[in-house]
Amino acid sequence: SRAALSLENARRYTAELRTVESLQRSLLPPEGADLGAAESAGSYVPAGTAAGLGGCWYDVIPLSSARVAFVIGDVAGHGLAATATMGRLRTAVQTLADLDLSPEELLTHLDDLVVRLSATEPQPDRTDGDGSGGVVGATCLYCVYDPVTGRCVMAGAGHPPPVVTGPGGEARPVELSPAPALGVSGMPFEPVELHLAPGSVLAFHTSGLAARREDTADTAAADGDDRARPLHESVAAAVAAGHPPAEIGRTVLGRVLTEPPADDVALLVARVRALPEGATAAWRFTADPTVVARARQLATDRLTGWGLEELTFTTELIVSELVTNAVRYAGSPVELRLIRDKTLICEVSDPSQTQPHLRRARLTDEGGRGLFLVAQLAHRWGSRYTASGKTIWTEQPL
Repeated sequence: SRAALSLENARRYTAELRTVESLQRSLLPPEGADLGAAESAGSYVPAGTAAGLGGCWYDVIPLSSARVAFVIGDVAGHGLAATATMGRLRTAVQTLADLDLSPEELLTHLDDLVVRLSATEPQPDRTDGDGSGGVVGATCLYCVYDPVTGRCVMAGAGHPPPVVTGPGGEARPVELSPAPALGVSGMPFEPVELHLAPGSVLAFHTSGLAARREDTADTAAADGDDRARPLHESVAAAVAAGHPPAEIGRTVLGRVLTEPPADDVALLVARVRALPEGATAAWRFTADPTVVARARQLATDRLTGWGLEELTFTTELIVSELVTNAVRYAGSPVELRLIRDKTLICEVSDPSQTQPHLRRARLTDEGGRGLFLVAQLAHRWGSRYTASGKTIWTEQPL
């Protein structure tokens, strides 16, 4: 009977381990992503035991205007509860990213969500040592890269900073301001901005691959730097060898993880790109109704130069509607920008902070159909706030 009980316990333990790992992997995105802004590859290494499994995640989210967001996070806890919490937080980040928020603003909203969930849902008792994953104490890092300008902005909530390596350069951690984990203190999240040259590599990782930054300088110097050094050296060597992101990830994990990890590990490697020269065109106009025809003509000439004559008709209509609305309701200056990436992106920026709203015009209405027409012609469309107003953007497949 004792042998049968031991076998049954082993069977149940194995089944639980496989269930948590399968659920964890099903909630993660595909391992590779090839976008105009970056080529990336994510890796997930489960812990050797069920007690350390579940909670890590990464994501690559395409944003408007050819930009891309890189996300990595870790839930404080393990098991099915941590995996479920991870799925909820990843979905929340994707929803907030669709609003085109800045990294610090997105983390602020995510922190508010965690505080609200912790107040309305029972949280696990961490004093019993099982470490079941609740939302409070989760970490997250959110990074946005713009391939047009090379500008990269990121902010973190209790998460280790990524390792950045320039083309042929030395790997170093990004000097990210320390911030508390989600739902802990309500302190503001400080962003950091850097310019990345084409070919630079960002390696986002969870704390299992390097020491988490501590509050005191003595602890960081004694422990964190030593534990992070193998990671930095492995990333630098793999980048110098010219490996693609997927191979860089495998090389780093093979060198750093010399034994099965006690906690699961996530690694996201991204090599950023710049859009080719001549892939963008921008113009600025005054708020005069006569500029609408000029904007249409400039857009048509640019599409002809790009060999995209088949998109001339729809782009003319989109430009006409968006520029007309900006001239009529927003004022000067009005900016038009075309970006040729894997899609054709058309942007119109104006100084107004009023966001457009899609509505269905009645049969007797003389107007109100312009934005509806834009939505029908474009594959995707949206708007985002800027420092000087707002930008309305559309995408058409090539």
